[in-house]
Amino acid sequence: MSPDPEPVGSPAPGDRDIREITAIMSLSLRIGELLLSSGAGASDVSAAMRNVAWACGLRGFTADVMFTQLTMSQQSSPEEPALVQFRQVRYREVDYGDLTDVDHLIRALLAGTIDRVEATHLLNRISSTGHPRPRWSVTVALGVMGGGVGMVLGGNWLVVAVAAAAAMLVDALQRQMGRRRLPTFYQQVAGGLLATLIAVGVAATPADVSPSLVVSTSIVMLLAGVNFLGAVQDALTGFPVTAGARILEAFLATAGIAAGVSGGLKAADLLGVDLGPLHPGAYSTTHLPVMVLGGAIAAAAYSFSAYAPSRSLVPIAAVAAVAVAVYVGALNRDFGVAWSSALAALLLGLISYPVAARWRIPTLVVVAAGITPFLPGLSIYRGLSLLATDASAALLAMVTAAAIAIALSSGAILGEYVAQPIRREARRLESKLAGPRLVGPHTVRGVRGLRRRRATKRVADPAPDRGRGSEPPPSP
Repeated sequence: MSPDPEPVGSPAPGDRDIREITAIMSLSLRIGELLLSSGAGASDVSAAMRNVAWACGLRGFTADVMFTQLTMSQQSSPEEPALVQFRQVRYREVDYGDLTDVDHLIRALLAGTIDRVEATHLLNRISSTGHPRPRWSVTVALGVMGGGVGMVLGGNWLVVAVAAAAAMLVDALQRQMGRRRLPTFYQQVAGGLLATLIAVGVAATPADVSPSLVVSTSIVMLLAGVNFLGAVQDALTGFPVTAGARILEAFLATAGIAAGVSGGLKAADLLGVDLGPLHPGAYSTTHLPVMVLGGAIAAAAYSFSAYAPSRSLVPIAAVAAVAVAVYVGALNRDFGVAWSSALAALLLGLISYPVAARWRIPTLVVVAAGITPFLPGLSIYRGLSLLATDASAALLAMVTAAAIAIALSSGAILGEYVAQPIRREARRLESKLAGPRLVGPHTVRGVRGLRRRRATKRVADPAPDRGRGSEPPPSP
């Protein structure tokens, strides 16, 4: 008896396989696109794409990450042609809320609680849903961040208020320019110019406000979008092409800030307005509580402006406060600005890993927000202001700014490298040192590990099942 014919219009088995492979690759690429656009490193994006494809049952594939393009290919056998898919990453907007949701999606997919179809539906919902906060609240949050940075730099309450207003005006200007699709370089030029002109206007009044601190805080607000973390991480993990592209992007954005500030300083000279000497702030233990509070406010406000989950704001503020305290302590002991920044970033990376795991957010969210108070806005302004009078001092200030940026990024990444094995060994030590439990197991993780070891032993040495009340023989 001949088998029943295939229904008319139904795909052949090979076509069904190709469609499933294509769907898996498309899901992996879309997840990689969202992670890369949110500032994740190329190694993290590549690992996430491979994990998603593997969890969905795809084998014989490769995943490649470039700065503006993601590629996946799959070849079932050497005799068959390879399937290749590309995805362009052109529009970049940091949204830590979407980043957190995608991180949870990946974990659920790897755990087997959802399948590929459910993951695709969840990803469609994440990518099609707008921001959870109104845009005006983001502008206000950036103003609060500017005020917090002003507190870190040692400004008085008037400096904090002017810095907050300047940050909100700069954000409003850049938002209008972004709607007209102007490149980021010109937005940075306009932001730096507006911040300097606001400082010039303040200097023309009898108000007791340091124009240099106003410009410095506004520059930090602009630098917050320049993600050096991803560039340094890509360079350290073997993605030189992507690292070079990110460094070039960061360099152009920083050059735009420098051009805008330089134009504002030239306008001050033409108008005859003296911006006064540069007062970098008094870094001493007497101002430590104010600086710690300012760092916490700045970090929490930046994470709020980047749409981070509300539950993460308080932990991020606490981590940033501890980092600022370490930074001030190291600076008071003559470690230098670069080494103090590196030590603070190292501690930030160490603390961020367990904090992120505890509050169910990606570590990138904690680290990127925590380094905001340390960004080298003051050094950049000092270098630009001294360019016309003392070229050597200006060059030294710009080199210091570059050293601070590299120290922050490399220190935070080193902290992540150290934190992961420390946490793993701490769990093992806790299991060994824990006292005898009269009821219940030590930890859920320990029970899972025991089950895995028993299952492995049964596969290696099958034996008849013991009775319900019997116990396995003790290990030697």
